[in-house]
Amino acid sequence: MENNSKELEGKVAFITGAGSGIGKAAALLFARQGASIAALGHTEDELRETVDQVKENGGEAILLLGDISQAADMENAIGEAVQKLGRLDIVFANAGINGVWAPIEELAPEEWDKTININLRGTFLTVKYAIPHLKKQGGSIIITSSVNGTRIFSNTGATAYSCTKAAQVAFTQMAALELAKHRIRVNVICPGAIETSIDDNTNKRDLASEKEPVEFPEGKIPLTDGKPGKSEQVAQLALFLASDRSSHITGTPIWIDGAESLLMG
Repeated sequence: MENNSKELEGKVAFITGAGSGIGKAAALLFARQGASIAALGHTEDELRETVDQVKENGGEAILLLGDISQAADMENAIGEAVQKLGRLDIVFANAGINGVWAPIEELAPEEWDKTININLRGTFLTVKYAIPHLKKQGGSIIITSSVNGTRIFSNTGATAYSCTKAAQVAFTQMAALELAKHRIRVNVICPGAIETSIDDNTNKRDLASEKEPVEFPEGKIPLTDGKPGKSEQVAQLALFLASDRSSHITGTPIWIDGAESLLMG
């Protein structure tokens, strides 16, 4: 007998970076599984498209504009989500940038700070302001990290980015222990090459002279003969971590990269 129940029925999910890529795919998938969506980002037309698609499919969603690196923005956004949707069960701290990739001696302090502020401070603020609401009934926090800084260290110039991604794993493990008594689970996804628009906000500069030569067999992603993964595949993993199917999983990094990082690590 087919089971038609929606596994996120009655839940509210707060998703950052919901206007494109992994965040958008997760918003649409979570909504199809019954969750009400609080879609946060900084580009209104992209977010509007996500919210409209959720509603066209019969789901509930609200649009929230904000900068994840700004405390007031995130406190207000979480508050508005709970006020309008009634509760908070799932937080997907997904937004981030690649930032400037350059040799360490050439990387400007303000370029370093921008990447750290958005990727790491942004994760902290998203989780911090969600905790009081998640404590009421427990819930799931999912953080988007990367293969960079966790298994791959050969992308010369990506130092600031990789540091934020490594720190997100440590943050996840610290938070998982701290919040376990409140029945809040915290896990972290480490995608490899995924078809998203994050490369649009990457600024690579003067890397040729610093890069170590690395040779790979044909195709850097063994499972797919070199083809990158899709945002929808990462969304499926996020759905698993948001749902009761992962009820005994917390503090865990999960790589989703078609074995790319095993080849490049």
